[in-house]
Amino acid sequence: MRLTCVLMLAALSGGCATVTRGTDNTIGFDSRPSQAEVRTSNGLGCVTPCSLVVKRNEEFIATFSKPGYQSQQVEVKTQLAGAGAAGLAGNVLIGGIVGIGVDAVTGAANEHTPNPVSVVLEPLSKRATPPNKRPPPGPADIRPPGSSAGGV
Repeated sequence: MRLTCVLMLAALSGGCATVTRGTDNTIGFDSRPSQAEVRTSNGLGCVTPCSLVVKRNEEFIATFSKPGYQSQQVEVKTQLAGAGAAGLAGNVLIGGIVGIGVDAVTGAANEHTPNPVSVVLEPLSKRATPPNKRPPPGPADIRPPGSSAGGV
């Protein structure tokens, strides 16, 4: 009888998604061109192509940078995963209110989006002309002296 009670208590106290999916998630990072440095707002980093392991409940911003290219930032959010929803449903069916709380706190029912995180870095030389600098006039912009814009 005691063994049955202990097993029942153990089943009700664990989260299904925590058990089946874990509390960490691997996020892939890729860039064109490759070999860009990725730094996340939660203190992790790598050089593309690469992957990092983060907690499922952490949202962050990934900053891609490479010399000669404009830096680019991507916000990585969390959302309820299909498999995570199944884990939460398992908690409800078994009656594990504690398990639902565990999965909610650990983020085990979540997944990161986007995953993988991919960017195309723009070369610095393709930057747009600043608004206060106008390009030199072209042939259509040059009018002979004494002529008006209306052609009269």
